[in-house]
Amino acid sequence: MKQFEQLYREYYPRIFSFIYKLCRDFSLTEELTQETFLQAFKGFHKFRGNCEVFTWLAAIAKHTFYKYLRKHKLGLDAISLDYLAETYCINTLGDPENELKRKMVAEAVRRIINGIPEKYRDVVMLRIYGEMSFNQVAQALNISENSAKVIFFRAKKMLMEEIKNEFGL
Repeated sequence: MKQFEQLYREYYPRIFSFIYKLCRDFSLTEELTQETFLQAFKGFHKFRGNCEVFTWLAAIAKHTFYKYLRKHKLGLDAISLDYLAETYCINTLGDPENELKRKMVAEAVRRIINGIPEKYRDVVMLRIYGEMSFNQVAQALNISENSAKVIFFRAKKMLMEEIKNEFGL
């Protein structure tokens, strides 16, 4: 029990941040973070240590978030893509024209992500929202690190091509 308490204290902030980047709702983030650690506690005896603890917890958090979306009949539209849009639109704060452009890019990113295969979505979410290394993404999804890199760069290329076509960025 003490070992899990230490794990909870150490990883709670990172898991909370990961989930918050997905939903941008503080109350929901608290709920899903608690549920993540509850599921981790229940499955702690199954953790074999063949990946980093954060990778294991982030995979549980991702599944907890997706389970919440399914349970409440929400699609990926519920995911906050502001964070992802900020990756492509820098220095937009304060300028109404740029803020509108950022919102339009966020919607385009949402549409594009909804249209790509699940394996691409998962890699993008873990890599960008989870701020995970390719090795961690690979472990979380049970794929090779090279596959994680290839999938991410293909997804990023798809996103960038669509955004460039729509917005001339």
